[in-house]
Amino acid sequence: MRIDIFSDVICPWCFIGKKRLEKALDLRPSAQVILRWRAFQLNPDMPAGGMDRRQYLAAKFGGPDAAERIYDNVRAAGQRDAIAFAFERIPRTPNTVNAHRMIRFADRDGKQDAMVAALFQAYFLDGRDIGDAATLARLAAECGLDEKTAAAFLGGEEETETVLAEDIYARKLGIGGVPCFIFDGKYAVSGAQEPEAFLPVFDLLAKGGDAAVAQA
Repeated sequence: MRIDIFSDVICPWCFIGKKRLEKALDLRPSAQVILRWRAFQLNPDMPAGGMDRRQYLAAKFGGPDAAERIYDNVRAAGQRDAIAFAFERIPRTPNTVNAHRMIRFADRDGKQDAMVAALFQAYFLDGRDIGDAATLARLAAECGLDEKTAAAFLGGEEETETVLAEDIYARKLGIGGVPCFIFDGKYAVSGAQEPEAFLPVFDLLAKGGDAAVAQA
């Protein structure tokens, strides 16, 4: 079973969705799964250098107080999945193209999922700037990849067009929000659903279900 996960690394619900998918897979240990993380940008018009966090919150939510009310719900959901969101540590909201490029770079060594986990940890828990190339290269090293090779990769444009094309493709599929999980190009589960929501899809595919929902 292949699961294409359209996600952005600055989306807290995507972090929660990853945890819940993992719990669902634990409930079906016999499932043979290939995970593919696909690029989606919450802020496709974000400047390349990102934006000061307070400016971002003012532009998106009307200010930090309004954002705090929204994030209270996210924190509560995260606590149920052992995620201690530390939004107050985030200094900048980044452009995520390079982070998505790093996910593709890590995939060359079979470390895509590890890189996604590292990016979520760095951004939401540690308050690191994942729009910064040096930070991304260090995260690559923490995932067991070569830091200098990662830095050289980020210094070029390789995979940039692929990332941008994936974002466009997602929107053509009708994906307007993430996370969105597409199973074998046939069934879509949208949002950070509870683990049990995935189980009927797992079971249907195990029985050879073939009703198409979306082609990935």
